Amino acid sequence: MEIKELKNTVEAALLALDEPLSIKELMQLFPDEEISSNDINQVINTLELEYQDRGIELKRLSKGYRLQTKQKYQSWLQNLDHQRPKKLSRALLETLALIAYRQPITRGEIEDIRGVAVSSKIIHYMMDRDWIRILGYRDVPGKPAMLGTTKTFLDDYNLSSLQELPSLAEIKDIETLEQELQFNENNNDESQKEELNED
Repeated sequence: MEIKELKNTVEAALLALDEPLSIKELMQLFPDEEISSNDINQVINTLELEYQDRGIELKRLSKGYRLQTKQKYQSWLQNLDHQRPKKLSRALLETLALIAYRQPITRGEIEDIRGVAVSSKIIHYMMDRDWIRILGYRDVPGKPAMLGTTKTFLDDYNLSSLQELPSLAEIKDIETLEQELQFNENNNDESQKEELNED
């Protein structure tokens, strides 16, 4: 297969799917061709260079690569939204931030830090979105679940690893956390909006 055809096919696959694609998944596009991971990596590198001066970028995330609009153009693109998704509630953001920065952490530990009970609705919402998961159980009476973030959390917040989280010193207050993390609002759907504002 010619390199141009290979590149065009990989680009088409990245455009067609919202989910990030790994090198292994991209190789599955060519079951009858002798395509190596090195070939796919070369195509990825070429596409990254081609998108440098454009409005879209090829972003490496925890699960693989995704084509997306560049962050600096988001303010203009939001003008096209007739109904913007509601912001996540302060309670949800605080809980998610504590899990992201202090994982593994139990619900009781989150409540001790926040000084208020954590709504089951918030925990279920984050689990339904696949932002958090149970990593294990603390070896204390009651065996509370230890919570941590997932690869989906990283992808939705435009991160390739937890090391890319903004430092706590950079976050002036919890309201700026969403902006610091560059949350991809396109992942919110209408059925979930009401839950976002509940504490």
